[in-house]
Order: sequence, then C-alpha cells, then structure tokens
Amino acid sequence: MLNKKVEEIMVAQIEKEMYSANLYLAMASWADRNGFSGVTQWMLAQSQEEVDHTVKFVNYINSRGGKALVSSIAAPPADFDNIKDLFEKTLAHEEYVSSTINNIVKVAQEEGDYTTLQWMQWFVTEQIEEEESINNILDKLKLLGNSGNYYHFDNDILGMRGGGAAAE
Repeated sequence: MLNKKVEEIMVAQIEKEMYSANLYLAMASWADRNGFSGVTQWMLAQSQEEVDHTVKFVNYINSRGGKALVSSIAAPPADFDNIKDLFEKTLAHEEYVSSTINNIVKVAQEEGDYTTLQWMQWFVTEQIEEEESINNILDKLKLLGNSGNYYHFDNDILGMRGGGAAAE
C-alpha cells in the first residue's frame, strides 16, 4: 500500500510532468514558427517523453493502491526571446523538476517507503541525464556566440539528445 504522504506528493508530480509536456510542446511550436525544424523535433520528443513520465507515475500510484488524479494544467509561455533563451528556460525547468523528484525521494525516505524510494531512482538518473543534455546544448550555443548562424546547430540537435532519452 502506498504511503499517503508519498501518494500526495506523487499525485502533485503528475501535474508537473504534464506541465512539462505542455511546455515542451509550446517550445516546439515556437521553434517551428521560427524555422528551427531540428529544435522542433527535439522539443516534440521531449514533450512525448514527459507524457510517458506522467503515465509511469499514474500507473505506479494506482498499482500501489493509491488514487492517481489528473488535474488541470497551467498554460506554459508561448514566446521566447531567441534560441538561447529557449534552452536556458529549458534548463531552469529541468532543474526545477529535479528538485521535485528529489523531494519525492526525501519524503519516501522519511516515510520509510522503500519500494517507492527504489522506484524513484529511475527518475533521479533521468534528471541527471536531462540536465547534462541541455547543458551540452547550451555549450554548443555558447560556441556559436551571437553569430546568428544556427543552421548546423539546428541540423545536429537531434544527435544531442541524452542517453536516457534515446533509451526510452
């Protein structure tokens, strides 16, 4: 049986994961409107990955005797200053998600819910990979500077998806 405190914080994570999916979909739309077809595909893949994470939480909560609830999702931003701004916001968001994942781990540990603690390790590893992947992208953008020449970057970005993303 799923511990009630753990259930509550995991149900809250469902909303965060769906917000992430919507955020990356909005970012994909922005990239598409601005001619970044590679970034569009990268963000669409990220969005789908977040939906998959949501489903994992729903399935886990329900399988442990909890009640996975799906709430309304706030609208994400639709406009970004430039491609660097887009990925800086992506990194900030993933760092936030990492903190929420770590908080679930903390609560599971405090509550002695070792089953959930073990299950959450996949998400801990996933967040390490997500942040690393986005930091690598930001490093590439830094190399480009303010040249505005993003053609090769846009073509190469799909090869920059992290190991965890490719494994799903």
